[in-house]
Amino acid sequence: MKTSFQPTLIAVLVAGALLGCQPASKPAADTPVAPAQAAAPTAEEAKAFVAKASEQTRQLLLEVNRADWIANTYITEDTEALSADYNKKLTEAVVALANEAARFNDTQVDADTRRQLDKLKLALTLAAPKDPTKTEELAGIVAKLNAMYGKGKYTNAAGKEMALGEMSAVMASSRSYDEQLEMWKGWHDTAAPMKPLYVRQVELANEGAKELGYTDTGAMWRSKYDMDADAFAAELDKQWGAVKPLYQALHCHVRAKLGEKYGTDKVPQDKPIPAHLLGNMWAQTWGNIYDLVAPENSDPGYDVTKLLADKGYDELKMVKGAEGFFTSLGFAPLPETFWTRSQFTKPRDRDVICHASAWDLDAKDDLRIKMCIEKTGEEFAVIHHELGHNFYQRAYKHQPVFYQDSANDGFHEAIGDTIALSVTPKYLQQIGLLEQVPDESKDIGLLMKMALDKVAFLPFGLLVDQWRWQVFSGQVKPEQYNEAWWKLREKYQGVSAPVARSEADFDAGAKFHVPANTPYTRYFLAHILQFQFHKALCEIAKDAGPIHRCSIYNSKEAGTALNAMLEMGASKPWQDALATLTGKPDMDASAIQAYFAPLQSYLDEQNKGRQCGW
Repeated sequence: MKTSFQPTLIAVLVAGALLGCQPASKPAADTPVAPAQAAAPTAEEAKAFVAKASEQTRQLLLEVNRADWIANTYITEDTEALSADYNKKLTEAVVALANEAARFNDTQVDADTRRQLDKLKLALTLAAPKDPTKTEELAGIVAKLNAMYGKGKYTNAAGKEMALGEMSAVMASSRSYDEQLEMWKGWHDTAAPMKPLYVRQVELANEGAKELGYTDTGAMWRSKYDMDADAFAAELDKQWGAVKPLYQALHCHVRAKLGEKYGTDKVPQDKPIPAHLLGNMWAQTWGNIYDLVAPENSDPGYDVTKLLADKGYDELKMVKGAEGFFTSLGFAPLPETFWTRSQFTKPRDRDVICHASAWDLDAKDDLRIKMCIEKTGEEFAVIHHELGHNFYQRAYKHQPVFYQDSANDGFHEAIGDTIALSVTPKYLQQIGLLEQVPDESKDIGLLMKMALDKVAFLPFGLLVDQWRWQVFSGQVKPEQYNEAWWKLREKYQGVSAPVARSEADFDAGAKFHVPANTPYTRYFLAHILQFQFHKALCEIAKDAGPIHRCSIYNSKEAGTALNAMLEMGASKPWQDALATLTGKPDMDASAIQAYFAPLQSYLDEQNKGRQCGW
């Protein structure tokens, strides 16, 4: 996923989300059981503890947010050290609070207190060991891995040093097999030095997770969905099963077109696609190769990048334009501090992490985005996505600290993407960028372009955490990291490493979310939920046209319905939040199927006579 968000307050620590709620009278599945007490603590003591923990957490997280912001926007040894120190302090405090919260597992308390206690117990991405020396070591590794990713560089044959952004630009635009391969290998090789640190991080985090009563860090992550592990896995399988035929049809068509371009000797028609040919460093989205796979006569007649240039949009005007989408729905404008404190462009004088993210530093109004904006149509949509996070953060700021998060972590990403789905030709015309909306004959091309990002991403969204859960459990040993990574890439995505890789490599570490310890299942969930949200909002906005042509721009009714869900934060089970907007509590992949139905028919026709699968 190109984007992410730096969540507010307790959500900085929360890696997973809640997919349901256990009865208040007993701890959730996999939740550690408190040791026997001489005298059971009372409900009053539990409520007092929650109040104390809330205030302590709020203060600590504000400090961490500020340190992390500096470490992300001004990478030096000093800012790394500051980030590590504050994160160590916070981690120690939350580990202690989580253990103290477990004292109340058997105390009869009201549902709200129980929910906040459970949130606290599940508030760590990586649980540090109680040993302060090991906690300090873990905090240092976390900061170091983050910085190593941000400072990654490749020096090409001409002696030019290239950062990830430059290399990604080449991957996106080049149609040279060898040039793309050079960029792919150059970036992936930067991750190799991370492996020893990552191995040690897994050891330390697992030790901390076991001290909290979990079998390993992966089990701790899965428990945050507040759902039986088998039931959670089954839900993921169910949703993937529903969209897999669409992905397989897209894969078959794309592989055939790449075979035409590069030759079937380089792209065999019965094997996985070489990972460097899909226009993206991780082959997670394929939109950059649209020109190679586009239907005939599908050019909609406009290029958003050119439209932005023609209308004089600079980076700031792009952000202002995205803000206008939200104010058209009835949301209040962003605070003035957003404009003075955000990072919109890449500074020339220092290393920064350019990975787009949205921040809420104080759980009040200190909202920011951190981007190195490029003046492209893709980035215009990304900005809408990031502001979706910011408006979500502000909507739930009145909730207690432990509820200042999305209903589940998939919701936060889904909201950002839901907003981006409304960046349609109709919307571009409404804001004056486009003179005329193309007729429906151009829809297959637009849907193909969308599918190359949204549908192509789905299996990648599943496999990243599949790999990590196996690593955390010990099923995959350090000497098998790379082999296991590529087995999953081939199994789910049907892509393969373009050159021989060995266990000296650490290709998973070339993906931001792995060294940054950001759980990834949220992105898969988000790709299902966003279409469900979009469909519901379009119905509320009374847009009777095809779902893929709908934009909710200017619909105060849609804005009111959206805000009703956003302001709930994590105060209720995610099913309740989903039902608030859609009218039903279940995830439903039928919306994504409906969105891409015309494309599915087109792909099925194109693939006749082709050998699909791998």
